[in-house]
Amino acid sequence: MNFPSELKYSKDHEWIRVEGNTAYVGITDFAQKELGDIVYLDVTTVGQTISKEEIFGTIEAVKTVSDLFMPVGGEILEFNSELESAPELINSDPYGKAWIVKISIQDASDLNALLDATAYTALVGA
Repeated sequence: MNFPSELKYSKDHEWIRVEGNTAYVGITDFAQKELGDIVYLDVTTVGQTISKEEIFGTIEAVKTVSDLFMPVGGEILEFNSELESAPELINSDPYGKAWIVKISIQDASDLNALLDATAYTALVGA
């Protein structure tokens, strides 16, 4: 499994890539493998401010539906519209084209509670 060192990770299996005051959020390689074939995403929170660890959407695989949790608090600026017609990108490119939402970070100190790649690898036993 792949866990890029430039990203931060949540215990709920989301990753975050920070670019200034904005960030991109997606699910980890571990999470997509556990879920299986991704068939649908439901994110209706664009424009809303969501607190850290609150649900911002759901992800549906062939056999299950899982909640998506915010790794840090912030405003949802954009949903990755590519995933509407190609949700399977999450299975093939979880850290690249398959980011799920772009956010404006509310409190940068939230980032301090997230895991680095080494700690996340240990968490999932990879």
